[in-house]
Amino acid sequence: MSSIMRGDFRMALSGVRGAKWRSFLTMLGIIVGIVAVVTMVSIGEGIKHQIAGTLNHFGKDLIIIRPGHSGGAPKGLGGSSPDVLFGLGSASALTEQDVDTVSKTSGVSTLTPLGLVAGQPKADDRTSPHTFVLAASSNAAQILNQRIAFGEFWDSDHEDKNVAVIGQNVAQELFKEEIPLGRSFTFRGQEFIVRGVFDPFVNVPFSPTASFDDAIFIPYKVASELTQHAAGYYVILAKTGNPATVQTTIQSVTQRLQNAHGGERDFSVLGAKDSVRTGGEVVRLLTTWISIVAALSLVIGGVGIMNIMLLNVTERMHEIGVRKAIGASSRQVLWQFLFEAAVLSLMGGVIGVLLSLGVIGLLHIYTDLHPVISWNAVGIATGVSLVVGIVFGTAPALKASRKDPIEALRHE
Repeated sequence: MSSIMRGDFRMALSGVRGAKWRSFLTMLGIIVGIVAVVTMVSIGEGIKHQIAGTLNHFGKDLIIIRPGHSGGAPKGLGGSSPDVLFGLGSASALTEQDVDTVSKTSGVSTLTPLGLVAGQPKADDRTSPHTFVLAASSNAAQILNQRIAFGEFWDSDHEDKNVAVIGQNVAQELFKEEIPLGRSFTFRGQEFIVRGVFDPFVNVPFSPTASFDDAIFIPYKVASELTQHAAGYYVILAKTGNPATVQTTIQSVTQRLQNAHGGERDFSVLGAKDSVRTGGEVVRLLTTWISIVAALSLVIGGVGIMNIMLLNVTERMHEIGVRKAIGASSRQVLWQFLFEAAVLSLMGGVIGVLLSLGVIGLLHIYTDLHPVISWNAVGIATGVSLVVGIVFGTAPALKASRKDPIEALRHE
């Protein structure tokens, strides 16, 4: 950097410091845009890492059957959900007949339905607002690849018994002890005995929102009786035992379910990789929309920079006249004000990035989200903020450089 450019840079910094609050308000649009982009991209990267991590944990032979037809890649927010487990956008649920159909399909070696059962479990008149009840089969622990910390999961002989296996949060919140084996609780007028307690869950099947540490698992046949055979299952998890047969089995399951549904394709049958891709598509869609909003914020910030710089040119007309009178060229005046606009915008970008890192840290501490910082997004966001300053600062800089020094000196 030449001595002249260094001098222009120092003058630009001096101009920004001379009106601190006005400069900060000018940068606000840039800051908001940068925070939105960097934070959203980082959240999206974190969710994609979480979803992709389940592929290794649950195995490549996992098949997910859920209500609602995804139709491939999502076409909108209503087309799919990043929470593949619960299918939040689905208006229907899978039935016991669907479970039987899938279990009898060639290639399926084991399966478990998972269904939310409405009701409030109570232990010693205690309830927990976070606890929910899931109907599952005796194969649930095996398919979820989840260890039992204390006790054991029920076997096929207990599918019609009032037994339960609970998450660790349930043990603490509902029973106020770490190992409540043999303890009982009531649910929908029935008494259940705790048979086991899970290890803490690290992965929930393709779900960035659910925590099975707050879940009580009961046999799905018992849940069916409790609901008078009206229990609905929001997912069926099946395994083939051989990753090479997954696609063939998916086709077989799809055909059999479609026949059982009278030819309607009101369900989705996905392999583990399909689920990762579906979740990733939704995250990308959300990121795109947030990026559009952020781009508008950057444009608004750029307009703000242009207006402030035009005001600066008007207020500093006498200064421009003096500089030109003592030998400063039009190019030097142009660079002075262009540098000032660029510094203003770049400082907004840097502040936005720092605030984004703070927001990401708070999300790590206070939420279940685990954003992953995208340094590419940080670099691009910073570069874009600089470009915005240069683009929107060009008009005021040209106006300043073209001023006649005599007219400028006459300006009060």
